Amino acid sequence: MNTKLIACITVLVMAIVVGIVLLIDTPAEEPTTSVIVQGKDLADVRAAVESAGGEITHELGVIRSVGAVLTESQLEGLEETPGLRIHENRSVEVAGKPGVVSYFPQVIGADLLHLEGVTGRGVTIAVLDTGTYSQIALNKDTDGNCRNLAQFDAITDELVTEIQCVALTNDDSGHGSHVTSVALSSLASSNRDPLYFGVAPDANYVSVKAFDATGNGTYANVIRGIDWLLTNKDVYDIRVVNCSFSAAVRSHYWEDPLNQAVMALWQAGIVVVASAGNRGPDPMTIGVPGNNPYVITVGAMTDNYTPADGSDDFLASFSSTGPTYEGFVKPDVVAPGGHVLGSMPNSALIADEHPEFYDNDSSYFTMSGTSQAAAVVSGTVALMLQADQNLSPDDVKCRLMSTARPRADGGNADSSASFSILQQGAGMVHAWDAVYSTDYGCVNNGLDVTNDLNDIEHYGGRVQQADDGSFYLMDPDDSEGDGDHILDGDGYTWTGAYLWNDGWVWSSAYLWNDAYLWNDAYLWNDAYLWNDAYLWNDAYLWNDAYLWNDNLLEPAMVNVWVPQE
Repeated sequence: MNTKLIACITVLVMAIVVGIVLLIDTPAEEPTTSVIVQGKDLADVRAAVESAGGEITHELGVIRSVGAVLTESQLEGLEETPGLRIHENRSVEVAGKPGVVSYFPQVIGADLLHLEGVTGRGVTIAVLDTGTYSQIALNKDTDGNCRNLAQFDAITDELVTEIQCVALTNDDSGHGSHVTSVALSSLASSNRDPLYFGVAPDANYVSVKAFDATGNGTYANVIRGIDWLLTNKDVYDIRVVNCSFSAAVRSHYWEDPLNQAVMALWQAGIVVVASAGNRGPDPMTIGVPGNNPYVITVGAMTDNYTPADGSDDFLASFSSTGPTYEGFVKPDVVAPGGHVLGSMPNSALIADEHPEFYDNDSSYFTMSGTSQAAAVVSGTVALMLQADQNLSPDDVKCRLMSTARPRADGGNADSSASFSILQQGAGMVHAWDAVYSTDYGCVNNGLDVTNDLNDIEHYGGRVQQADDGSFYLMDPDDSEGDGDHILDGDGYTWTGAYLWNDGWVWSSAYLWNDAYLWNDAYLWNDAYLWNDAYLWNDAYLWNDAYLWNDNLLEPAMVNVWVPQE
């Protein structure tokens, strides 16, 4: 045989043998997990992760945490480190859906304020969402002044500065642009009725992108966005943060890292407006951070395509409903969230998937969801803060709730049931009344956000569940939980202090005491919405092994799409 051929064959065989040996001897790369590691001190947490060999991806100082990628063995080592708490880096989703003139400023009385010059001028709203497509109605206020102050990308950890009046398109979804437009579009109506298409047409805004084109985001990116907002609140005079997204509840509100970050905003004097979520109509479907007792949680009403006639308005079927797992009444208020008109680029994913709801002449898109309802309330808050810049977050929440207009009947041709406080909270927001209200001290009584954040004490609300699956509201005088004082229909009013919004120091034995009954005729019509056999099986709902297991954590998302109502 040819000598050269033999040599070539020999080399080839040796190469194959060496490759097989290397393949056998080289261990497979260990899979990794994305987590959030939390402790008492950020530097100590960072050092512990680095010592374990993990890769730090995010610094989340707002909750003394880092985002990290760890192998299973590294994770096991960290779990043994005292003082650390490890959370799955959950995903989050935005909360909206598509459907052409939208009259929501008129429905809530914002148009009356516009005529008086109350337009949100001088107030900055931060929109934590999928980014923003900047068009003239968003870039400039009603006088042509630039008002898009900054754009931070929490996914890439990059800040775009000096962007005022520059047409930017970093919103591949369209959700963030739509939500921003609902809150503050300066587009004037052709017939001047309503005057503008946004609730606060002269408000400034900051855009924080934390969600991708599909409306998905991670806890680490969302919290990094909140951390940036908290750090820069004075730079841009940020007074309101709109959170039109939600994640499924998988822990007590005080244990959830995203809720901890949101509470830090509230503690710093920033009003947080959160969507209730689009998981309705079943009870106990409020998502994170809407389940946070401090913030303003917003459900969605629809005008039934008759904006001039409020008698047929009804709660949107997708709107998530309370109570929270800790017994708090949510949502706090409701706002227009059905077929709402807002700005969106035609290149956005939502517009591409639902072209029937897109108006190419105006670049406006019709969409429904609690995302849109939250944006209506964020715009309303800007009007309130222009009128009185000294209002605290609790003051704002109090005045929104005390002036809201409850829906006393179902407003639905298919049912004569009334809407309970667990569906509508205090009722439909009314911007004009909220701006001129003088109420204070009527919400969040008994709650201490500083103690909550410092893990000193945590709180439960006044709602309890009976053996038959129904809910009832405890009278505030019954602080011992002995059932002597049950707040029934005769003792309940829609005005004054919102007793159901108060809280007590958390006691599981107290909160889930099943010994008492609510007056069903007052609060519910079971035939309308609450099928007890479906959801209220205690063996399912209150099984801690199911509910509080971090391994079952779901992603967070903006509330992207629901059918038009």
